[in-house]
Amino acid sequence: MGVVIRTADGGDRELVAGLLDSAFQDDPVSGWIFPGEEDRRTTHPRLMAAFVDIVLAEGRVDVTEDGAACALWLSVAADGGDEDDEEGFARLREALDPGNERIEQIGTLTAAVHPVGRAHEYLWMIGVVPGRQGEGLGAALIGSVLERCDREGVPAYLEASSVRSRKLYERLGFELVDRPLDLPGGPQMWPMWREPSASR
Repeated sequence: MGVVIRTADGGDRELVAGLLDSAFQDDPVSGWIFPGEEDRRTTHPRLMAAFVDIVLAEGRVDVTEDGAACALWLSVAADGGDEDDEEGFARLREALDPGNERIEQIGTLTAAVHPVGRAHEYLWMIGVVPGRQGEGLGAALIGSVLERCDREGVPAYLEASSVRSRKLYERLGFELVDRPLDLPGGPQMWPMWREPSASR
C-alpha cells in the first residue's frame, strides 16, 4: 500500500511543528543551535513552528495522511529569491532567543552556500517522527516532488544535516555541491543538488 500524501494548511500548523520538533530534537544541527538540552527542549519547538509559518506562507508543506512525516518546500527563483532571508533569521533570533547568535548564523551560513542562477525546488526540511523512521516515508515525500521536477525539468536542492540523511538523498539522485559546510565548532552540513532527468 502506497504512502498517502496531502498538502498541509494552517490547520496543520501544530501537527507539523510538533512533528519537526520530535524529528530534529537529536539532530546534529539542532544540537549545535541549541547545545543546552533544556534550552533545546523549550526553544527548539518554537523555532520549528516559526519555520512552518514561513513555509505555509511562502511555499508548500506536504504531510503524510497519518501525520507521521512532513516536508517543507520552497520554490526558488533563478536570482536566488528573497534577499531578506538573512534578515528573517535575525528577526527569528530576536523573537525566539535574542542571546543565541546561532539561530541567525545558521541562516547566514546556509544562504552563503545556496546555489543561484537557476530556478529550483528547495527542500528546506523533512521530518519523520522517530518511531517511524526507516519505513520509506521520507523517500515517498521527496519522491513525489522529484517526479514533478523531472517532468518539468526543474532541479532540486537541499542541505543534509546528518550522514544518514545524506545517504538517503544520494540514493534519490542528489550530489554534493562543491564541499560540505562546516558549522563553526559544530557538525557538517552537506549542500546537495539534483538535476532533473526524464530517464529517472
